[in-house]
This record gives sequence, C-alpha cells and structure tokens, in this order.
Amino acid sequence: MTSFPTEVRPAQRSPFSRYRQSLWLLTRRDLRVRYSTSVLGYLWSILDPLVMSAIYWFVFTVIFKRDVGENPYIVFLLAALLPWMWFNGAVSDSTRAYIREAKLIRSTKIPRTIWVNRIVASKGIEFLLSLPVLAFFAIISGARLNVDVLLFPVAILIQTVLTVGVGLIVAPLVVFFRDLERAVKLALRFLFYASPIIYSARDLPGGCGAGVAARHCAAYLTAHPGAQTDVLFSLHFWSAFNPLTGIFSLYRSAFFPEELDWFLVGVSAAMSLVLLGIGWAVFRHFERDVLKEI
Repeated sequence: MTSFPTEVRPAQRSPFSRYRQSLWLLTRRDLRVRYSTSVLGYLWSILDPLVMSAIYWFVFTVIFKRDVGENPYIVFLLAALLPWMWFNGAVSDSTRAYIREAKLIRSTKIPRTIWVNRIVASKGIEFLLSLPVLAFFAIISGARLNVDVLLFPVAILIQTVLTVGVGLIVAPLVVFFRDLERAVKLALRFLFYASPIIYSARDLPGGCGAGVAARHCAAYLTAHPGAQTDVLFSLHFWSAFNPLTGIFSLYRSAFFPEELDWFLVGVSAAMSLVLLGIGWAVFRHFERDVLKEI
C-alpha cells in the first residue's frame, strides 16, 4: 500500500520553521502596506536613492571639484548610499518597533525579536530591489565588475548582523526613554557623515591615499617606514571601529577592487557580532518590562 505524506501542521513544525514562516508573513505584510497605498509603489524604492545620489553627485562633481572617491563617482556613491539607506531606515523604524505594534505584541506569543527582525528584513528587501539603480549607472558609466563581487553576500550578512544588533538595542530602550527616538535620528545624521559614503576610507588622514590600493597598504608601509607614524592611531585607524566602514569596503570592491581593506572588514565583522551580543542581552533584560510598559 502506498502512503502519501500528510501536510505538516503548524504545531508540528520546528520552532525555527514557525519563526521563519511568521517572519516572512510579517515582512510581506509590511511591504504590502507600504506600497499598496502608494501610486508609484515599488518605484519609490528606486526614486529615493536615485534622487539622493543625484544631489550628491551634482554637488561634488559639478559645484565643487571633488578630490575624494573613485571614478565613476556615481557608482562609487551608490555602492555605499544604498546599503546606508537600508541601515538608516531599519534603525529608525526599530525605535517604534514595539510601540507601533503594542496590541499585536501583547496578544500573540510570537518571539518578540521578530518585531525588529521583520523591519530589518523588509528594509533589506527594499535594498535588494534598489540594486537595479546601481546596475544601470554601472552600465552607462562603464564601471566594470570584478571577482570581488562574490563578496557581496558577505557584506549583506555582516550588515544584517549589525542592523539586527542595533535594532535590538534601541527598540526596547525607546519604550522607556521616548526621547531616545529623537536622539537616534540625530545620531544617524552624524553617522552619515562619519561613515565613508561620499568619500573613501582611504581619503581619511592616515590612509594610504588614492594612489595605493587598500589591500596593498601594509606593503606600502613596509616600504615607507616614515609613513607608519602617520597611519597608526589616525582617523583612518579609528574609522575601522565604525562597522559600516568595512561593510562599504566590501560593497565597493565589486567595482573598485582597490577599496577592499581586510583590516576594515575584520574589525567590522567583529564589531557587528559584539553589537548583536549586546543587543540580545539588552532585549532579554528588558523583554518582560517592555510587555508591561506597552
């Protein structure tokens, strides 16, 4: 007798499967709500970065004589601006992750981390949907892909870890300290200019400069001992402790291999894991108090 597999009921699924299914349903709901009431819909995920990049391109290539970054500058700019918009949007929305969905959080037994993770996921999907903008400008400007494009998934993974960690820190704290929501927005404005988006990490004081590829920086310092004192503990050195610096290095290396700096990437990955651990600790500590407060 032939037996047919029966459908697996929700209660029979593993906790991970139920979490993944719930995360996908909430993420899809977010995207539908965001675009169903908009006439342009998906086009907004393209227009937003397109307008921002056009403004910065005009300012730094037409009005001012740019001496930072790489050519074509529009591709250099978008390679960092698009992932920045993912990070910025996810962290900003995470400040109201528990406040906005208070009734639903109280009435369900879904793991509470999912309310942060669904924001990171939905913003991450918007980031992926905006990549055609980068591809379009890369084609018309003649920017060439190289083998480092294979590191793109690594950059996405590290950024996901970083964004979830920061989201888990700010989401519960804002429930108790409402002024923190405004403080986070101010911090994000500062972080935009403190991160190598409109410039390269190599342009910072202590970097090897535009004439030396980041991956060859160590060899350059060996050959030029006098430059060592200018590099150690410089602004370039401290920029490594901004996790976004290494992440942007990975994204840009797809078109500009000289941007890849494994020191920045290594510190970025380590800092992202540390922030994820801190975020998890903060979330676990305040989880019950958040449920009472909302």
